Amino acid sequence: MTDSVKSEGPREPRLLGNTAPARAALVPPLTAARGVIILIILACIYFFHGFLVPVLAALIIGFASWPIFSRVRDGLNGNRTLAASFMIAAIVVFLVVPLLFALSYALNEARILIGWLIQTNAVGAPPPDWFATLPLIGDWATEQWVLYVGAPGAIGRYLQIVGGANALTIYQGVLRAGGSALDLGLNLLFMLVALLFVYRDGEHFAAQLDKFGERIFPVRWTRLSRVVPATISSTVTGMTIIAIGEGIVLGIAYWLAGAPAPALLGVITGIAAMIPGGAPLSFTLVSIYLAASGSVVQGVALLAWGSVELFIVDKTLRPKLVGGPIKLPFLPTFFGLIGGVKTMGFVGLFIGPVLMALLVTLWREWVRDLEEAETPTQTAGLAVPPTPAEEAAGAAEPAALRDRSAVNKPEKQNA
Repeated sequence: MTDSVKSEGPREPRLLGNTAPARAALVPPLTAARGVIILIILACIYFFHGFLVPVLAALIIGFASWPIFSRVRDGLNGNRTLAASFMIAAIVVFLVVPLLFALSYALNEARILIGWLIQTNAVGAPPPDWFATLPLIGDWATEQWVLYVGAPGAIGRYLQIVGGANALTIYQGVLRAGGSALDLGLNLLFMLVALLFVYRDGEHFAAQLDKFGERIFPVRWTRLSRVVPATISSTVTGMTIIAIGEGIVLGIAYWLAGAPAPALLGVITGIAAMIPGGAPLSFTLVSIYLAASGSVVQGVALLAWGSVELFIVDKTLRPKLVGGPIKLPFLPTFFGLIGGVKTMGFVGLFIGPVLMALLVTLWREWVRDLEEAETPTQTAGLAVPPTPAEEAAGAAEPAALRDRSAVNKPEKQNA
């Protein structure tokens, strides 16, 4: 009796009044936690999406200038805060202030040009005298001027047909763009604040990001995380910084040559320089205009100076400054510029090409992985060629076998 009781073991206590089995949770705790995290991230994106463009601009500038920041930090005995403050001051003095100065001049010149278009649309304007001196196309150019520019209301009708708006609407758009200078200043201030924290805490954030990346992409993260900074640095340096330099240099050349609205033409040339072939097209058109308007010497000198400057930049400065393997084709570069400007405005000039460069880099990495995966499969069924030592051993082996068979033959005959 006691043995049977002992063999049954201890019994679980029975709760009185609760005989129903335990029910499973409607949503597992892990799924609920993930849902809450996703909701928090979406809420942050909704409330702080206005700061997305300044933060992206700060990240791009930080990636591109990180080698310079590292040297400055090492020179200041590793003081990250002081080095970050020095970099922000240098960017403001040598980059932001000249750009704002050039943009202000360009906007003033654009307003003058729009005012001339409105006045010409109202009262008309005779064709320039130098149109008659143009070879082969002088009469045709005069007729086109009279048709689309010279008659009162011709510019408004033409713009309404082509762009769906008249000159007054364009002028109002320019005024609205000038009135949004406050938004541009606030975005610039947010970008500088974000850039300060990128310089100061960038290494810690990168280390934390590496932990998440290795958890999500355990095999590819190390390679991709090193390709992305190199891609951003080479793209920004090779496209934007050199384009800004070309716009400044050629803008000064336009001013010296006597071209109208040199600051506006310099800004247009800098933007066009981001596209392959854009800078040569810009200064060539300005040179043709100067030569056709009677300033032949200035037009030829501008064309010669632009050609020399383009040769120096493309053959010496660009390879040394870029120093990376990323070379974007024309089509991704064009789509990056147009899509970036359409989506993010002026900052899109910097962000669009970088995103396209990242896309092209990822595509090349995937193609390289596929090629590396196919190479062992193709070489598995092929015979491996012998080495020179094996060929010599193979050539000597038949002679040894012949000698051995010749020695064994007499023994068999004697036997």
